[in-house]
Amino acid sequence: MTDTLSELDAAALLALASGAVRDRRLAEVRDLEVLAQWAAVHSTDPTEGPDGAHARRLGDVLVRLGGEGTPGVQDFCLGEIALARGTGVTATGNALADVLDLQHRLPLTWAVVRSGLAEVFIARRVAKQSRHLPAARVGVVDAAVARVIAHEAGGRVLAVAEAKVIEADPTLHDARVEAEKARRYVGAGRTDEFGLRTVIARIAAGDAVWVEATVQRVAEILSPTHPGTGADELRAIAFGFLARPAELLQLLVEHTDDALPGTEGSAEPSRATAFPADLLEALRSTDLSALTPTAVLHVHLHEAALSGADAVARVEGLGPAPLSALCSLLGRTRLTVRPVRDLSSRVRSTAYEHPESLKEHVYLTTGGDYWPFATSTSRRVDYDHPTPYADTGPPDQQTGSHNSGPLGRRHHRWKTHAGFRSRQCGDGRYVWLTPHGLAFVVDHLGTRRIDPAHGREILEAPAGVDLYFT
Repeated sequence: MTDTLSELDAAALLALASGAVRDRRLAEVRDLEVLAQWAAVHSTDPTEGPDGAHARRLGDVLVRLGGEGTPGVQDFCLGEIALARGTGVTATGNALADVLDLQHRLPLTWAVVRSGLAEVFIARRVAKQSRHLPAARVGVVDAAVARVIAHEAGGRVLAVAEAKVIEADPTLHDARVEAEKARRYVGAGRTDEFGLRTVIARIAAGDAVWVEATVQRVAEILSPTHPGTGADELRAIAFGFLARPAELLQLLVEHTDDALPGTEGSAEPSRATAFPADLLEALRSTDLSALTPTAVLHVHLHEAALSGADAVARVEGLGPAPLSALCSLLGRTRLTVRPVRDLSSRVRSTAYEHPESLKEHVYLTTGGDYWPFATSTSRRVDYDHPTPYADTGPPDQQTGSHNSGPLGRRHHRWKTHAGFRSRQCGDGRYVWLTPHGLAFVVDHLGTRRIDPAHGREILEAPAGVDLYFT
């Protein structure tokens, strides 16, 4: 292909670029159409018929993923199509919701997208933006977007969609504005390779002003001790003080006189950082260490690091970090160190329930949900017996690190009731077989698809025998 491309002139390359983009768009359309057909095949209500009560009790009911007017989909069908696509269930569910909206609620926009003239991801964004609208009103958005999606840049298309969503039902928009106030939050992104993390907050506009004022004041105090530091970096350092209220108050109290009116070079203090005289005096004589927050930090570190070797620690919730960064993180804290766990040992229990020591052992071995292609590394999971627990089985051979795995609640329900089979076949190694015969192995290397015959052999091997195929 490279040799062929090198022989093309500019005009031919431009034509090929246009064709490649159209082919990509059509491939994305095909992916969505396959999803939609899978939904159509699984659109009958499993709770209607002789086994209806059983299906409802197990949770296999019709769920409406898209907006009003889209057909329901059997909940249990989502797991297998997600595995076939090599994606997480949430990503597949979102894609299915979008294509159902496009087909049933935004048909004019969908027709343009199917022609390859528009970006699929823009159409999906419009579907999500308009999902809350009643079926009778969403046509206002569809007509407007269909006129521009093939001719305008994505940002402009989304601006048109946003305006039309409000225009379609102004009363509903006002109600959603009020409801969104209950969705305020503060969150943090993933730690990058440099040990930095993005903090995102959705708060009242007035509170945001005072956060800005506090950060700006702390940055002004820190500026003389950080020569050569840019304004943005200085404000980022100042923002970190918000997480350490004892240090923040100490800093502000020590520099209160700097901001008093009438002092040389001073400015009127912000309401966010000004102290009444009596409170200021009390703070100056108070031990502020009690305000220091407490936290539990889980650090994974190779034993070679203890002997001075270069090493990288993995900090749960933060990501990888060199030892120097870890020392900086913990430098100002009062530490309580818990014993290191030896994951080579076997932990067993005579009960059905998983004791906390076993949960800790299993989580540290697997690193999170053992469902194929699972994205969650949360500790808030169910602890499952891959080989189902039997009341009449050996009391000390069913619950233990040899037969335990963390599963998200939805994945746990599907594994129990939707025809998925699994088995633990080594430390932190699991095999899965789906209802239609797809096979996967999940281990420390991630998820990979395997020959179904091999998967069945691993699954059905005698107790205590773990098979590895090369």
